[in-house]
Amino acid sequence: MPLATTHRVGLVDQVIEQLRTAVREGEWPIGERIPTEPALCEQLGVGRNTIREAVRALAHTGLLEVRQGDGTYVRATSEVSGAIRRLAGSELREVLQVRRTLEVEGARLAATERTEEEVAELRALLARRATELAEGRWEDFARTDAEFHGAVVRAGHNGLLTELYLGLTEVITASVAATSTITPGVEHAPEIGHEDLADAIAERDPERAVAEACGFLDELLARVESS
Repeated sequence: MPLATTHRVGLVDQVIEQLRTAVREGEWPIGERIPTEPALCEQLGVGRNTIREAVRALAHTGLLEVRQGDGTYVRATSEVSGAIRRLAGSELREVLQVRRTLEVEGARLAATERTEEEVAELRALLARRATELAEGRWEDFARTDAEFHGAVVRAGHNGLLTELYLGLTEVITASVAATSTITPGVEHAPEIGHEDLADAIAERDPERAVAEACGFLDELLARVESS
């Protein structure tokens, strides 16, 4: 859908918000080049300086990446995610350590705060995950696995924790793919399941949920550190 035309008040802020919304809603996926300056000027009815200032601000937050002579590309879906991507870099061990901190607390909260609908969602995601594993759909598997962990954190109903975790979505999905035991043509240990974690949450057992969350993340960390 085309971007809305701006009003003549706070133009830069309005453009920043509309660009941010386009990225957040998936109009421009991660890795895709956004429209050129002339195209954005025409769509928004503003001058090039306004567009440049807005793009510069979003590049500073990590949402966009300006590549001289090539264009501007989407780097993350939110400023939080962009900041985390910069901090995490390519150090998988650090990503897993942060995941452990957030997911263990998320599992503990989920075991006491979850709804029946959220338990059903966890079961459905695990079923989909199992199908993708059986069919060798590696990229789908990584996305669904990351979605399952996000659903666990959401089930804890802590808004700030959920927001922090959402900022990690892209690096978590990448870490799932990097640590997955189903990489084609590579020998690995058996795939780590999450049924016991879902059971602990369903049974409102926070201690067991914490133990399950700690267990699989500690195993992933051990694999990375021994590789």
